[in-house]
This record gives sequence, C-alpha cells and structure tokens, in this order.
Amino acid sequence: MTAAMEHAAHDHDEQDAVVVSMQDHDTNEVSARLLASAARLSRNAMTEIDWDLPMDPTKYGCSPEWSSLYGTAYWDELTEEQRISVTRHEFASIMNIGIWFEMILQEMVVRDQYLGEYHSPEFQFALTEIADECRHSIMFAKASEKMVGTSYRPSKFVGRLGKFFKATAKNEVAYAGILVAEEVLDVFQRGCMRDDRVLPFIRTVNEIHVLEESRHMKFARQEVRESLEGVGRARRAFSALYISIGAYIIVSNLVQRQAFVDAGLDADRAVAEMNANSHFHSMIRSSCAHLMEFLDEVGLLTRPAMYYYRKANML
Repeated sequence: MTAAMEHAAHDHDEQDAVVVSMQDHDTNEVSARLLASAARLSRNAMTEIDWDLPMDPTKYGCSPEWSSLYGTAYWDELTEEQRISVTRHEFASIMNIGIWFEMILQEMVVRDQYLGEYHSPEFQFALTEIADECRHSIMFAKASEKMVGTSYRPSKFVGRLGKFFKATAKNEVAYAGILVAEEVLDVFQRGCMRDDRVLPFIRTVNEIHVLEESRHMKFARQEVRESLEGVGRARRAFSALYISIGAYIIVSNLVQRQAFVDAGLDADRAVAEMNANSHFHSMIRSSCAHLMEFLDEVGLLTRPAMYYYRKANML
C-alpha cells in the first residue's frame, strides 16, 4: 500500500469512528461533529489528482468483478482490451448518473434549508454538504472526460421523473433518497479504491467520494430519523413506497445502454446479459445491505416498498 493509500485508510478509519460515535445524538450535535470532521478530512481532487498524467492502457475503470457483464458468457468472449474498455465506460456512466442525482440532491437540500436556522450547525453542515456535492460532480465530470471523453445522461423520461422527485420529495423522502444514491455506491467504491488493477486516478476519485459521503450518509440518516418522529402509519407507508420507486429508478439507470455502444459491444446483447446477470445482482444486493437494515429500523421497509427493492435487485 502506498503512503497516499495509508493516509486515506487512516482518514476513513477516523471518519468512521466519528460516525459510529454519534448514534444517539440530535441533529445539531451530529452536524457540529460532522462540520469538525469536514474541516479536518476534506480533500481536493482538483489539486490532488494529476489530470494530465497519461492513463495506463492495462488498467480497468472499476474492479472487473463489479462490471455488469462479469460472470456472463459475453464477458468470457471479450478480449482483455474489451474488458478494460467496458469497465471504463460503465464507471463513466455510473459517475455521470451520480452527477445527475447529486444535482437533484443539492436542490433538495437547499430547499429544505431555505428558511432554516442559519446560526445552527445543521444549516452550516447542510451547506457544507452542498459544497462537497458540487465538488464531487466536477470531479466525476473531469474523471469521465479523462477516461472516456464523453457524458452519459438518463433518458428524457427519467430526467422528467427526476425533476418531479426533486420538486416533491421532502423530509424523510428527500433524505432517504439521498441515502439510496450514496449507499449503493459506497461498497462498490470501497472495493475499487483498493484494487491495483484499477486506474490510479479513479482509485483516488473513489477514496475522496467514500470519505466525504460517509459524512453525508450520517447526516441523512439523522434527518430521516428526526423527520419520522411521531408520524402516522399512512405517511410512513407512502414515504416508504415513494423512496423505493425512486431507488428503483436510480439503480436501474446506473449503467446506460450507450456505454456499451461506446465500448464497441453489441449493446442489445450486453443489456440483456446485464439484466439477467445473477453475479451483478448479488453485488448490488451486497452494496445495499446496510441501507436495507436502516430502512427496516426506521419502519420504511414495507411490503410494497420491498417489491421495488427486489425489482432493482437491492433486496
């Protein structure tokens, strides 16, 4: 492990220790500690990554095991060069869909804090989170540009659904939606950032995102808990269903069909094999385990919601 990786591991350990220690505190106390953590541990991809450094042609865009085609007959037919190419385009797609949702997230948080208590740690950390997400989006955009030279966006229909979600999602729906997007990527990125087969600058992108999103996830969990205090059964059931539909849309759009086209594959066959790939489905479920535990803990894992989580292979 390099000195940079050792430093990153120490940062993650310290960040996780902060998060674990705050289970029973109110939102302002949680936010105050997260603000202090952000001041100590935040990183800047614009200065930390040498964006002009040539890419090693033998390195993947993500761990091969996290490719949506890994374990399929199609994967077995691909050359090593094709496998490298498809992982780069897949991860570029995932980063770009991440940008799409981070823009939704920023708008929801700004709206939630519009007339907040400006002096409070909750308000100040919310703005810190927005600043982090803005930097993450720029980081993902530059990484995608460097790795594949193109962008991937959801379809116009899904884009309209995203606009509807960000306009209507409030309280526990908004913050649980944030959790869905971040938790799904967390396990994936933790694995890829430690994999020597992955492009070094992509590993650093993953390190930075995992480190800073662990703060955001803690904040979102606390906001969800606070929003659900004293709510009735009907609202809880509606919120659970709405969150699960949003989760299905996010997860089912992570790898865009165009990524396979740009990687030079038969896109129809690639999409079909991805959708039937039991290995990929099991990797998604593993990345959602903590999310499902949390939703169950707060009463948001209802039977109707479980239908959509299973449909998205999250459960």
